[in-house]
Amino acid sequence: MRTVCVLSKCQTRVCPGMTSEARSFIPFARPDITEAEVDAVARALRSGWVTTGPETKAFEQEFAAYLGGGLHAVAVNSATAGLHLALEAIGIGPGDEVIAPTLTFTATVEVARYLGADARLVDVDPVTLNIDPGAIEGAITSRSKAILPMHYGGLSCDMGAIFAIARRHGLQVVEDAAHALPATHQGALVGQLPSAAAVFSFYANKTMTAGEGGMVVTRDEALAARMKVMRLHGISRDAFDRFSSRTPAWYYEIVAPGFKYNLTDIAAALGRVQLPRLPAFVQRRRQMAARYLRELKGLPLILPADAPVGDTHAWHLFVLRLSDAARVTRDDVIQRLSDAGIGTSVHYVPLHRQPYWRDRYGLTPEQFPHAERAYQRMFSIPLFTAMSDEEQGRVITALRAILG
Repeated sequence: MRTVCVLSKCQTRVCPGMTSEARSFIPFARPDITEAEVDAVARALRSGWVTTGPETKAFEQEFAAYLGGGLHAVAVNSATAGLHLALEAIGIGPGDEVIAPTLTFTATVEVARYLGADARLVDVDPVTLNIDPGAIEGAITSRSKAILPMHYGGLSCDMGAIFAIARRHGLQVVEDAAHALPATHQGALVGQLPSAAAVFSFYANKTMTAGEGGMVVTRDEALAARMKVMRLHGISRDAFDRFSSRTPAWYYEIVAPGFKYNLTDIAAALGRVQLPRLPAFVQRRRQMAARYLRELKGLPLILPADAPVGDTHAWHLFVLRLSDAARVTRDDVIQRLSDAGIGTSVHYVPLHRQPYWRDRYGLTPEQFPHAERAYQRMFSIPLFTAMSDEEQGRVITALRAILG
């Protein structure tokens, strides 16, 4: 399939109408969209039903089946919405605490504040940059109700240790799986693990996209039912069923003060085409990650940890850290890559450095030595399936010139 420029009908990876400067720039991420996705969205638009309807229902069923069955899937308009719904469904409320890593995006824990709960931020493992189970154990208080592990960059957390801690202390586990499609832990896909819920993201730069959107999966039928009610204003009946019924079916009841978190059929149509492409996407990401790991070896860098033998790393991100031997700073590297026409990012400015979280909880960098050290040295380089071998070669060549 040919990749379609998302800004035009041009069916090439580089639009002939771009300036030479724009053509030469390698963005940090670029969605992999083909004519099949364009056609699916057009069909949804022509169908006469563009909000939550048959495409969304089918997407939920197909996503649950992809993960292996036995799951309920709830489509939402963002992973943030999914995390909020999941925490509300398990009963998180005022006075409760949830434990999460400081090295994550704010969405992981801001949803606890929506519910009047507090976040207990903890440090990460210095190798994987995932939440440190030992730090979780040390953060548990009488107010603790849930653990929110985030599978950093697409590498599964040490879920065995996390589930053991949760069982000992009577805590729920809700996985922030925004990076983790389709990562595995001890052979099981993230989403099939025994957590209360796992929440995936379909944002534009994720391993598959619906433009925006997310999916919550759970084995608990009651949790799924609660989330489906709460995602659309607390209405007791599905809006699609009410408006598509051939017999009068106008009556509904508001059973809770819900939210407006439903996914549109337009987005679901895009996601349904992307989902069958996911195995090829993952194969390509693994191939590109292997090339980076091979060809950047020997530079003054700490390369990202791969998954254990037998498991799958989703490779949503490829995060590098400068080693002690580097003669340049992280910011110097980012600037010089930009000068070479290469986009980068930093994942993330830790939450303990963000004014809201820092000031609310009196946090200091010294409380999070591993996350703080990683942050000072880290930068993410381009890794996306629409990236050509030549583009990846340019990134490698530039890094060798800067760090060699």
